[in-house]
Amino acid sequence: MAQNFRRYTARNVGTSASTLFTADTYDTIIGIGLSNTTNGQIIVDVYLTDADTSNDVYLIKNAPIQKGGTLQLIDGGAKYVVKSGDALKVISDTASSVDVIVSTVDDISS
Repeated sequence: MAQNFRRYTARNVGTSASTLFTADTYDTIIGIGLSNTTNGQIIVDVYLTDADTSNDVYLIKNAPIQKGGTLQLIDGGAKYVVKSGDALKVISDTASSVDVIVSTVDDISS
């Protein structure tokens, strides 16, 4: 089974939800890192909009990130499997306040 590693980034995410990526097959999210780029604490949400139900499913909600701090959402070998049409989104309580990187693996054999 062939696989491709991919990364998606967003700079200065703020108070409007930013879509980091939308799955086009069954993909696996293997890393999510968020970095506070402001001079104060921020609060972030990371969630998945399920393609089947249009429901938002939170990976983390109301997570504080201190000034200059970073939050790693996936560690210890955890992974999230998403399917075609699912969208990963990030939002902050502060304008232009968070940089995000997402790492995924997708199956390109199908």
